[in-house]
Amino acid sequence: MSQRPRAGLGRVLDDLGTTLLEPVAGDAGRPGEISGLVIFDPLDEPVLPPRSLVLGVGVDPAGGTLAGLLRSLGDHEAVGLVVRAPVALTAEVRDAVQASGVALIGLRRGATWAQLTALIRAMLAEGDIGVTEHESLGGLPSGDLFAVANAVAALLDAPITIEDRNSRVLAFSGRQEEADPSRVETVIGRQVPERYATRLTELGVFRDLYRYQRPVVVTPEALGYEGMTVQRVAIAVRAGDEILGSIWAAMDGELDAERTGALLDASKLVALHLLRIRAGADVQRRLRTDLIGTVLEGGAGARDALVRLGLAGRRLVIVSAGLLADDDHIRADQSRAADLERLADALSVHLSATVPSSAMGTVGGTVYGLLPVVVPTGSPEQRAVRLASDFVDRVGGGLRAIVAVAPAGSEISGIVRGKAQADRVLRVMREGHTTLRVARLDDVQTLALILELRDLAAARDERPGGAIARLMEYDERNNAGLVESLEAWLDAHGDVAKAAGALFIHANTLRYRLRRVTEVGEIDLDDPEQRFAAMLHLRILAPR
Repeated sequence: MSQRPRAGLGRVLDDLGTTLLEPVAGDAGRPGEISGLVIFDPLDEPVLPPRSLVLGVGVDPAGGTLAGLLRSLGDHEAVGLVVRAPVALTAEVRDAVQASGVALIGLRRGATWAQLTALIRAMLAEGDIGVTEHESLGGLPSGDLFAVANAVAALLDAPITIEDRNSRVLAFSGRQEEADPSRVETVIGRQVPERYATRLTELGVFRDLYRYQRPVVVTPEALGYEGMTVQRVAIAVRAGDEILGSIWAAMDGELDAERTGALLDASKLVALHLLRIRAGADVQRRLRTDLIGTVLEGGAGARDALVRLGLAGRRLVIVSAGLLADDDHIRADQSRAADLERLADALSVHLSATVPSSAMGTVGGTVYGLLPVVVPTGSPEQRAVRLASDFVDRVGGGLRAIVAVAPAGSEISGIVRGKAQADRVLRVMREGHTTLRVARLDDVQTLALILELRDLAAARDERPGGAIARLMEYDERNNAGLVESLEAWLDAHGDVAKAAGALFIHANTLRYRLRRVTEVGEIDLDDPEQRFAAMLHLRILAPR
């Protein structure tokens, strides 16, 4: 299987255009692919693979540290550094660019780092697993929406955007600065502003756009906003009866037959590429999942799968993630599967921002991640816990995510053991035996052992015997509450007041029940061995 080449810095600048980025100094068009995207953190020394594109979030573009940073990045063979514009191009900075070979690029005001990261990662993802050959549709690289947008813009002689059903911008052409402020706002925000979308809905534009197979014209006068000065012409992108999105061109003048025909042809081309992207994403997801599953099983194909994932010969931390059960109702399988897919996608994006070469996939209803150890110092397990905790905090209660972390391993056998350990931890959290949302085996080992002993007892069909059996039989006949009273007393370490409070009964009532426990169960509660045996029976053979 071959991989599609990753994008180079010149391609990134060409596709994103001057709306988002502006070259400041250095050779941005030199050949070579970007190996990955790295967010620079001055407080945590980053791991910089060769040919990384570095995002200088928080780096002062006019500060005295910029030249030193450029020289440092040059030592790591970075291809470029992006900082917030405007950039103070001093003689020292210019010399540092020349000496390091690192291109200096400015991120325009109004554009966010999150938007830039998402756009560039989408371009780099074209080189991911699942592409077996260089395909083309309509003479353009298959699924390359930015290339399609530029081709359509050249055909119409107008800047265009390609948008989905929710008016999110999927791709845009160059020359956006030729349009108007509202178009620039849309491109930078990757979303049609709500006030425009609301007005378009009120005018019936979306209704006509999706109802008819012809272009729809929106004039500045009809929209009634000062930010829009150039007429919009839109056409829906269809695949049969399904609406995939739309094309929006900023162009004045009459919509004649030639322009109408060009828009219709463009909509068919965009539909092919959108379908290819959707199919390709499904194929890539399935292939990556199969490879991760093969690695975790540890069979004959595990080493080859690691090679194809780009993780061969590296120490890997295994993480597993899942969802807490819904206490209110049992969700439909389809809804649960959709939530699990959302969890996998969200965790993949979160981890790849820090560990770009990590691999994520859903196997058997659990999301597994393989995180290569990229920092030689410190505990990789603890670092994974910090990343997972940050993720759980960010998603909040929306997904009710839980994450288990296993120690790092390099051999296949170590990876398989890590997967088994992560599964043990995840089970404890998934079944609600701990309030932790991120955990290692050290955090829940006793609980994990108890669950495994329960499984063993169930497999052997073992039932409580001795004192606990006598108490259970008596409770069943008399509804005396002796078993729950004994369990509450044991859990409270013999504190009668605390145990009575947990049962919502008077302390004297509990003392009476405990006397009955000793009589009916024939158990000496002063004997530690008998207390321990009772606790084991209650936790393993007769859990409530």
